[in-house]
Amino acid sequence: MTPAGSTPPADPPSRPQPDPLADRLRAAGCVFAEEESALLRQAGADADELETMVRRRVAGEPLEVVLGWAAFDGLRIVVRPGVFVPRRRSLLLVELASRAPDPRAVVDVGCGSAALGTALGARLPAAEVWAVDLDPDAVACARHNLPADRVLLGDLFEPLPGRLRGRVDVVVANMPYVPTDEIALMPPEARDHEHRLALDGGADGLDVQRRLIAAAPGWLSPDGVLLVESSRVQAPITAALMTAAGLAAAIHTDEEIGGTAVSGRLRQGVAREGVKVVHPPPADDLL
Repeated sequence: MTPAGSTPPADPPSRPQPDPLADRLRAAGCVFAEEESALLRQAGADADELETMVRRRVAGEPLEVVLGWAAFDGLRIVVRPGVFVPRRRSLLLVELASRAPDPRAVVDVGCGSAALGTALGARLPAAEVWAVDLDPDAVACARHNLPADRVLLGDLFEPLPGRLRGRVDVVVANMPYVPTDEIALMPPEARDHEHRLALDGGADGLDVQRRLIAAAPGWLSPDGVLLVESSRVQAPITAALMTAAGLAAAIHTDEEIGGTAVSGRLRQGVAREGVKVVHPPPADDLL
């Protein structure tokens, strides 16, 4: 009983309720088990579907694939099995592309789910956004995120309408840049569940970038910009490739999200040169 005029004792702090689902996820190695548990509960229509989803996640499938979507730039991007899951660091490409003055034509090359193109379409509603990928599964997935007739199957710029040649204001590209020998060192969620086509960049990780950079100047508008995701170690080589292709190159980084990108412009920009990379970067710098 509390004496009159005295302050009643505070209630003891409540203990968090146990969450067996989060415990299962944590035991399977999920770092953000509580957050994943909440998302899976929201997604599961009933107990049976929830259990199926949890088993897939515990077996190692990426959470985004299990849910069927990935959060990216405030959007829900449809993701399907085998298709590259958009990473937060790729938001650097979106930020850089959004700075282009009044872009009318944007192309997402090697689009995967077309997360980049979809985000830019939301930010730049007046732009005509196209996406291209060599993987039929990626194209099918991307057509859930962009208008189907704007997502094309093919290599680099080849399937684009000829009328876009010399008129593309922004090219964004998150091409595979992991050296072949480093793929085995990547986390299993990536190496076991994303198509190798989306990861393997060849011996030094830059095979696809070389072809992209060589072809891009013919598609860019006079003030167009090519934006390519890279790693810190590879970025100087990517910049040198752009310089050799007649583009003024610059390297951009974002410490908060761990992003690195290289831009190349036909008419403006400052090239960064003079850095040589001898050894391929470790896999944890590339995932």
